[in-house]
Parts: sequence; C-alpha cells; structure tokens
Amino acid sequence: MPNIYQNICNNTDYKSDPSVLQIKTIDMHTGGEPLRVIVSGFPELKGNTVLEYRRDIKENYDYLRTALMFEPRGHADMYGCILLPPNDEDADFGILFMHNEGYSSMCGHAIIAISTLAAKMNWINVKEGENELKIDAPCGRIISYANMVNGEVTGVKFHCVPSFVVSLDRIVNVPGIGNVVYDLAYGGAFYAYVDLRKNTHLNFGLTEENYRAIIQAGVDIKHAVMSQDKDIQHPFEEDLSFLYGTIFIDEPMDIDNHSRNVCVFADGEVDRSPTGSGVSGRIAIEKARNAIDTNQFITIESITGSTFIGSLVKEEKFGSFKAVIPQVEGTAFVTGINTFLIDPKDPMKNGFILR
Repeated sequence: MPNIYQNICNNTDYKSDPSVLQIKTIDMHTGGEPLRVIVSGFPELKGNTVLEYRRDIKENYDYLRTALMFEPRGHADMYGCILLPPNDEDADFGILFMHNEGYSSMCGHAIIAISTLAAKMNWINVKEGENELKIDAPCGRIISYANMVNGEVTGVKFHCVPSFVVSLDRIVNVPGIGNVVYDLAYGGAFYAYVDLRKNTHLNFGLTEENYRAIIQAGVDIKHAVMSQDKDIQHPFEEDLSFLYGTIFIDEPMDIDNHSRNVCVFADGEVDRSPTGSGVSGRIAIEKARNAIDTNQFITIESITGSTFIGSLVKEEKFGSFKAVIPQVEGTAFVTGINTFLIDPKDPMKNGFILR
C-alpha cells in the first residue's frame, strides 16, 4: 500500500497548467481593514499617469479586479491595490486602489499598509527613524513616513492631499428615513458625514451588532445625496468628482478617544478601520468648526475599536476652497502571501458576490 500521507508531506508544491494566470499578492490589514497587494502577474497597464492607468484597468482588465476582490478568492468587503510607476521622477511609485464596486481615488489604510510593506520588503533604503515615501494616488501625491525602531516598523503617518469642506449642516430627505443633516467634505474622496448626535432618529449605535442597519442607512443616504447634490466637484479633476460614501460619527466607546467613525463606501462596504481619507475630511470639518488647531491631535476609533490619530499640519488654498493638509497615523500588519490561479476553464474565474 502506498504511504499517501508521506506523499502529501513530500509534495506540497502545486504546479498549474501554463494556460492558468498566476497573480501573486501579499495580504495585509490596517485596523482590521484588509489590503490585498498585487505584486506580480497582473498585465502591464498602459498610460503615463495613475489616472491614465486607472482608465486602462477599468476598460480592459476589470475582470481581474472582480477575480481578486470577489468570492471565491475574496469577499464582499475585500480591498486591494496594485503598484505602478509614479507620475514623474519626484515620486517613488504610483498606486491604484480597488474594491467591490471599482476603483477609489484615495485610501488611507492602504497608504499606511503599503508604506509598512515598503519598509519590511526593503523596497526603500531603510534607516532608523522616519522613512519618507512619495506615493502618487489617483487623488494626487501622498507623503508618508514609516517609522523604524530597531529595524521594526512601529507605525506610519501620512500627509493627505488638500482636504476641504464643501458645506456644513446640509439636509437631505432620504426615503424611508426622513431628513438627515450631513456635512459634505473631501479628504482625497468625497463623503457625506452624518453625526448621529444630530440625527437621533437614526436609532442605531455604531457597533458590530448594527452592521446591517449601518450598511442600509449608509447606502440610502449616499444615493439620496447623490440625487440632490450637484456640486460634488473636484476643483481640478472630473475623475474625482463623485461621492464615495457615507461616514457616520458618534461618541467613542473608549472615553480616551475623540469620536467614532464608521464608513460605508463603494457598494455597501464597511471599513473596519476609521478610514484614512475619512479622517482627513474630518480634520477639515473640525477646522471649519474651529474645533481643532495646528498640531492638535485627535484619536478616532472604528467599528472594530482600532484607531487612527488625526492632526492638522497646515492650511492652504486649493482652488476656491480653504483647505487643510491633514496627517493620519496608524499601524498595519502582514497576514498572508498568496498565489492566485485564474483558470480560463473555470466558469467562476471572474468571481461572484453573495451577501
């Protein structure tokens, strides 16, 4: 009788057919929010800027986004990125973000994770203390700083693109909910910020057991705002002129924190982290309300209890807006290394989602 178990122990390398596409990834999380980093196997994208690369992937390779984000390789709340050449020689690399609906313009948790990975993988010349990276995202150039202590990454902070408030205390009528008061702000992406303390008829807490109610309300509010607001316009890029999601705000669970953020974005995804671009917009809102000043730090928690530290670096003019440069700090961890196989004979090769 053959020793089958011994065969198993001796043969653990799977060799796929040459017709099967292999895409290698490194998986991470920042505050519980996943990031699948595509490191090899993806077709070369055409373009000269990150926005041009984004147009190419949307037009020609979107089936690979769904293959890597959707089931059976991912799930409804998976998030990913692909690394690209920078827009010019002044930056280190470019990045595109992807999720269940498409491609976002900014992602703070991904910036924290990829900066952590760049140091861990020695993609940069690592030194003790702060290691600066210049990253071209669709929303513009992000400056991040990976902090090294005794050869270990202890955290990352990044300076976001100019972030600004479009308006405060707008009212939108949401079918099935009624009038909702919200702030419209941009932190690399546009969000409708809904403070539950001003909207007490939204009678759910920002906790895991209210997950479904949070998603439904977030999607409904997003669609209502999109129907009403015609001035969701980026000052310079039409490709960035869309509402990305709804961010609910409430009192923190930990009294040492400033507040709680729960973001519902894309097609009903819930961010497990406090949302880096969302915290950036929050800093703009806090400044507009004279509730924060330069170099003042606030800690914002997420639905999982993870935290980002937000602060105001400086103010500057951005088109017609009085904007701020926010700083966001957090930590990320590697969770796995994968080689995904996309078999052309597999009827589910492009993925699917069940909620």
